[in-house]
Formats: sequence, structure tokens, C-alpha cells
Amino acid sequence: MRPMLATKTATVPTGAAWTHEVKWDGVRILADLTGDELRLISRNGNQVATAWPDIVVPPDGRDLLVDGEIIALNESGLPDFRVLQDRMHVRKAVTAARLAERVPATYMVFDLLRLDGRDLTGEPLERRRELLAGLDLPRPTWQAPEGYDDGAMLLEATRQQGLEGVVSKRRDSRYVFGERSPHWLKLAHRLRRSYVVGGWRPQEGTTGRLGAVLVGEPTAAGLAYRGRVGSGIGGAVARVLGGLLEPLGRADSPFCDEVPRVDARGTHWVDPVIVVDVDTHHTSRDQRLRQPSYQGVRTDLTPEDL
Repeated sequence: MRPMLATKTATVPTGAAWTHEVKWDGVRILADLTGDELRLISRNGNQVATAWPDIVVPPDGRDLLVDGEIIALNESGLPDFRVLQDRMHVRKAVTAARLAERVPATYMVFDLLRLDGRDLTGEPLERRRELLAGLDLPRPTWQAPEGYDDGAMLLEATRQQGLEGVVSKRRDSRYVFGERSPHWLKLAHRLRRSYVVGGWRPQEGTTGRLGAVLVGEPTAAGLAYRGRVGSGIGGAVARVLGGLLEPLGRADSPFCDEVPRVDARGTHWVDPVIVVDVDTHHTSRDQRLRQPSYQGVRTDLTPEDL
């Protein structure tokens, strides 16, 4: 049993046939409550209830199957997948309980698939959402987020608030397990920003062919590390960028803060004078880039300009 998935889109659909939801930056989970047992099922079909003791609710005899996303908030108060990474694969109850105290989670329930033995997957989404709204969910760890009629408004609101994006769904859509449906569309925000290169790493299996760059942002304290960028660098791009960086080599890191060991290992440090543009999902926790993609060198900008 795997959840229904949304298809990527470049624009939010309009019209009365669509409803729109916040795209949560979390972990997709199906919750199957049958009598005295609750199973939490991951997107890959694994049972993961042990990892989420704060989401496991006391059985009340109800028979429910719901779809949703487990989220946790970062230091900025925003849902952030990276905050959950330490919790996702825990299989020891003691460890899971300790992490739940440190990183509390919330289950955002957005679909109802079975209710008291009745299969609802053939019902239109609008009906499923009506029934979900009428349930007494176990708060505060389970919540049913609102849907919105105005997708353009929600897209702009999520952009301003630093949320991941928007999911748009046809009101008449049926639920098909495991399907990537054209009736569910997702649009994640991408930001383009300029950063300073402070080092480069060779492509795996080579010693001198550039495969990724380490970038930072100028701050009052110095060049603050923001992440490693490898996507978008290859072939001619790697050769040109490598040619620019090779004469700038230095023995030590130019970043004012510590670069994680996994990123620093094998890195060739350079003087921080080259500015590049990077596309990324919203940044939040420690301001590290998420799913960054290299876009090109900014010959018109210097680090001082940033």
C-alpha cells in the first residue's frame, strides 16, 4: 500500500474544479487504524510506527485509513524535512522517545481513505475532505489543514512565508494507491541567489575533474558556509569553472564557520572571489541550501556586491 503522488507543474491551475493546499516539507505517511492497532506506513511501504511515538495515538475502536505528512519545525518556525532526518530511520523505541522530546512532530492529515470499514477511495476528493473535517482527530499531534479556492493567492502566501509550495487537486479526483496522478499537481518554490565559491571537490573517481563547488554568503563575521552544489556542473561547465578556480588555490578554508566533514573531505580550497548563481528550494535550517542547482558565474558581481 503506497500513497497516491502528485505530478510536477510549472503553473498553479485555476478554476472552480481545483482546490489548493500547502505543500508540506515533511515525511509522507499513511496511517491505518484498525481496532486496537495503528500502523504508520511510509511512502516505500515500510511500517515505521516505532520512529514516531508522538504520532501514535491510543486506539479508540475507530477504523480509519488516512493520508498525510509528518512535519517538524526548525529554528525559524517553518516545516523543514532536514529537522526530521534524525528521526526517520530510528527503530529503537527508547531512541525514538528521546528524539520525540527534542524534535516534536505533527501529522498533517489531508485525505481520508477508509472510515469505519467503508472504502472511500472511489469517492471524489471533495467528499473525502468533508468526511475528514467531521472527524475528531487526536490533537495536537494530528491536524487537518485547510484547502483554498485561490491557488495564486496561496502560491504567493507560501512564497512570502518561506513554505515549500502548493499542491493543487481536482475536487472530483479519486484516490489510486501508488499512482502519480495528473489530477494532483505540485509546485515547489525555487529561489535563485548569488553565492561566493570557497572551494571545489573533484568528481567521484577522479582527482582533478571538478564535480561540485562549496559556496558561502558574506556576513559580518566572514564568509558563512551555505552548502555544496553539484547539480548542473558537468562537461564544458566543469572545465570552464575549473579553469577559473585553479589559480585561486589556498591551503585553508576561507569559510568563517566549520564546514561539515562530509563536505570538507577532499575539497580544494580557493580564495573567495568568484560569484555564482544557484537555484535552490527555500533555505531555513542553518541557512543551508536544499537541492541546489548551479546556474552560472556572475562576472558582473564581486563578493563585496553581495
